Amino acid sequence: MSTASTGGPKGSGSSETKKKGKTPLGTHLIAGGIAGLSEACVCHPLDTIKVRMQLSRSSRGKGVKARGFIATGAMIVKKETPLGLYKGLGAVISGIVPKMAIRFASFEQYKAFLADKKTGDTSPQGVFLAGLGAGTTEAVAVVCPMEVVKIRLQAQQHSMADPLDIPKYRNAAHALYLILKEEGPKTLYRGVALTALRQATNQAANFTAYTEIKAKAVELQPEYNGMLPGWQTGIIGLISGAMGPFTNAPIDTIKTRIQRATALAGETAWSRITKVAGEMFRQEGFRSFYSGITPRVARVAPGQSVVFVVYERVAKQLETLKADYVADESN
Repeated sequence: MSTASTGGPKGSGSSETKKKGKTPLGTHLIAGGIAGLSEACVCHPLDTIKVRMQLSRSSRGKGVKARGFIATGAMIVKKETPLGLYKGLGAVISGIVPKMAIRFASFEQYKAFLADKKTGDTSPQGVFLAGLGAGTTEAVAVVCPMEVVKIRLQAQQHSMADPLDIPKYRNAAHALYLILKEEGPKTLYRGVALTALRQATNQAANFTAYTEIKAKAVELQPEYNGMLPGWQTGIIGLISGAMGPFTNAPIDTIKTRIQRATALAGETAWSRITKVAGEMFRQEGFRSFYSGITPRVARVAPGQSVVFVVYERVAKQLETLKADYVADESN
């Protein structure tokens, strides 16, 4: 099945890849970085609200309910100014280029490795496994350290309009410095197993859904010659992006709680996970595992829509510029 547009994730088949050749790593880096930057700037406020909701503690059986999505956002704006919604953005931006480069580049590498040696086609199962590999790779290489810094910044409740209200962590660089100084490098990998599991399931669902839906859309609309209109790419990205959050919300909530806290002597990764999960269930109930699901879906789904639209367009433009350059050189 030949499907995807130039530069983006190809469909289950790879006839287009065989025709046009392998997309250079530089294309993944530039297009992925620009796409990730766009996503971060547009969707970061929703991520801050999600983190605050996940960190808030409701009291089971005592009539104390956690704030909802809108109420949490309104409280942040009221107490910390609208800039409070962008806490931790520096940490996200600093990691977004390598994260997206690793995501797209590793996905294509894993997908090629899992392709049929005779036809060059990758089955839907192969695409799913490639997504798992890409998510795990980006989690270990970039996402976990970045999120530890980001969550520490987002968890601080201080007014950014009051110069006398000085938080412990002033910015991403300062937070990274203090974490390394006070807690050591291992702290940056607190919750790495859960982060890898979340990213792996996210990208497996994301790439599989995107690849298969896009393949069908291209097949039904041959007039577009593989390059779907931006609005269609956006809708497909929106659908594929919503898959992961619903399946791994408990993983993300437990991970957030672990990454916020400082390490205790004698604790292992597994003991931390079971301790946090047990306390959440006993004190707050099963619903606490889905705290922040609304802003998470609201952030991840449109975020993936932005990523795929921007990525595909930038990648297409880069390939056009490369083709023009080669043509000029040959004349």
